[in-house]
Amino acid sequence: MHISQAEFLQRRQALLGALPPNSFCVVPAARLQTRSRDTEFPFRQDSDFYYLTGFPEPDAVLLMSNHADNDGALSILFCLPKDKQAEIWQGRRVGPTEAARQYGFDEAYALEHVEDALVSLMDGHDYLYFAQGHDADADNAIFEALATLRDAPKQSKTPPASLCDVRRIIHEMRLIKSEAEQAVMREAARISANAHTRAMKCATAGMKEYQLEAELHHEFVFNGARSPAYGTIVGSGENACILHYTENTDAMQDGDLVLIDAGAELHGYAADITRTFPVSGRFSAPQRALYDLVLRAQEEALSILKPGATLKQATDRTIDVLCEGLIALGLLSGTVEENVSSQAYRAFFMHGLGHWLGLDVHDVGDYKIDGQDRPLKAGMVLTVEPGLYIAPDADVDEQWRGIGIRIEDNILITETGHENLTSSVVKSADEIEALMQSSK
Repeated sequence: MHISQAEFLQRRQALLGALPPNSFCVVPAARLQTRSRDTEFPFRQDSDFYYLTGFPEPDAVLLMSNHADNDGALSILFCLPKDKQAEIWQGRRVGPTEAARQYGFDEAYALEHVEDALVSLMDGHDYLYFAQGHDADADNAIFEALATLRDAPKQSKTPPASLCDVRRIIHEMRLIKSEAEQAVMREAARISANAHTRAMKCATAGMKEYQLEAELHHEFVFNGARSPAYGTIVGSGENACILHYTENTDAMQDGDLVLIDAGAELHGYAADITRTFPVSGRFSAPQRALYDLVLRAQEEALSILKPGATLKQATDRTIDVLCEGLIALGLLSGTVEENVSSQAYRAFFMHGLGHWLGLDVHDVGDYKIDGQDRPLKAGMVLTVEPGLYIAPDADVDEQWRGIGIRIEDNILITETGHENLTSSVVKSADEIEALMQSSK
């Protein structure tokens, strides 16, 4: 289950077709990042570069042109050359020859030639597209090439007159997922859902949060997802009230809830699931009251999601439901309208309802168009993740303090509504209790 090379080629052609005639485009790959001294973090490709190429190696540059002399669609890769000694120490390289053949580039050359190529290939184009400020080394090489062209009028060199940001165009393309992308994300969601189910079955009082994290990661890897899509959150007790808690070092206590926010990355694409459940397998009355409220808010939000609706509409409905419930439980006072207007609810629900999902866990794409909330379209994938977080020192009745709850699913907008990609992991309180009790 991969994205085909034909689709990567189609993406490059679509990008060039979206640029004005006589445009030149530069997209660099990611580089290895130092972890400590002479060791690196596991390599993860730049998302825009990967979207256009599928090429898995660091230290590469994609140059593209829609100049009429190039039949309107030329893509050239510059990558690390074959090197026997380097490959003994650092791993195999594809090399330019195989890169052109395997990945469908018109041409491919060793990376050492990219600076000269920038000058010769950029010459005569009217527009230059790149992500200025994203990669300092790429910026330097591009501006040096521009300076060379500007300083050579006697050689009839002509630099591009317009410098443009290519990111918005690529990110608009990335926002709508193809059928192949949807299939990969569906599988990433399935693997992640199974990992959350496993965590519910494994959780016991006294277990360290990082031990439960290990159960999740084991499920990811053994099903083909080599890494999590982001730092896994396993927050038990009061730790669940820290939105991006990643220490995962405390022992889980009987009677506490544990909030797990974790998703696998598969072929570059992210899943992003949150479930909250009782360590003991049974919700207390206050825990269940808040949990049922969060779940009701999510269900109301999901009922809105379809083509033409907006994320804001779902958010507004979520806030109304949470305010209504918090008033009924005594955590807020006044009317729903008053609490919405004053944003009093933000003491307990301080983040957004969701975000785009794709090659990045917080994926790219504008949320507004011409200042207006963007209508949802088939092929968009987003998270829906309402929550309630009652701080340990909150000015509320003691029974509520230190409870953190979030429920998050991954939603694909379809032509007729939506598909919940992560529905296979249980989330009603009764289902969670039944699952956990059956595993004891």
